[in-house]
Amino acid sequence: MQGLSRARIPRIQHSHHVSSAASRLTRRSALVRSYSSSEPKQTNPENQVEDGLEQPSRRGYQLPPHYHIAHPNLAEFDPQLDASKVKVFPPSPKNPFVNRVTFRNTEPAPLPPNEEPRPSASAQKAADGEDEMQQINSADVDLKQHLPLTPGEINNLYQFPLFGRRITKQTGKGKIHRMHQLIVVGNGDGLVGYGEGKDLMDPQRAKEKALIQAVRSMDRVERFEKRTIFGEMSTKMGSTKIILRPRPVGFGLQCNPKIHQVLKAAGIKDVSAKVWGSRNPINVIKALFRILHSGNQPAYMGDGIGGKGRRTFKGEPIQSREAVERARGRRMADLRT
Repeated sequence: MQGLSRARIPRIQHSHHVSSAASRLTRRSALVRSYSSSEPKQTNPENQVEDGLEQPSRRGYQLPPHYHIAHPNLAEFDPQLDASKVKVFPPSPKNPFVNRVTFRNTEPAPLPPNEEPRPSASAQKAADGEDEMQQINSADVDLKQHLPLTPGEINNLYQFPLFGRRITKQTGKGKIHRMHQLIVVGNGDGLVGYGEGKDLMDPQRAKEKALIQAVRSMDRVERFEKRTIFGEMSTKMGSTKIILRPRPVGFGLQCNPKIHQVLKAAGIKDVSAKVWGSRNPINVIKALFRILHSGNQPAYMGDGIGGKGRRTFKGEPIQSREAVERARGRRMADLRT
């Protein structure tokens, strides 16, 4: 640091070139009008417009059409936009101040001469409900007219209402409550079926719908000596497993109460049954009908009563009629056209 010293900057000397450049700038600035001068600005007459506004110097330029449109003054009263009703509330014992309330857009628009007023929401809902009920009634009448049995034959059938409850469906607009009924019908001679019906309020209407569905779903049940089944059969539906076993003459029906009613309607008299797992009545009834109305799965696509097919069946040729009947526990009927 001892060897360092402050450097001195030499002063700029005015040369002949610098003075000549300054003189040229002075002469040029004399020809230009100062920005703060009070002299009027000289404009080209071609650049003038009617309102006294100057447009750009390029020729052929036109102002947009909305440029000269006068805008409304928002501070002034407009008879169309500012029409309203004002109500003044004087001071009261509870409120010592004066309140002013302005009502806008309160007058309803007049209806066209040929248009009727729109009904209220409650009236529209009631009308929709009546239309829906009429459609339901007409559908029920059509179903009753197209049943395979006459009204007299339907009245002679065994009819067992096995299950009834009130169900609830949760939707985005709330809960919808309905009545649910399950009925089993049969003629006591190998013909049996079941049906389910639902209605919004009336359990009797739900029962009628279930009866119609049960009559339409009736099917033949094969019986050995018209009193029992051909062999032991079992099926599993959900967590419910049912085993049916044939019994000798006079044994009777020793089984679940729901199964007892179904077998009685089908005309089966000597059977024992065991229910394993869940004893939910709906699952028990549906699993039992899977056994009675066997053949719900094609041959070698299952055991015919809801079970899986055997691995050894893969690649096997077509089986004889007796083998299929024995595997299904049900006789086969000839289909002739």
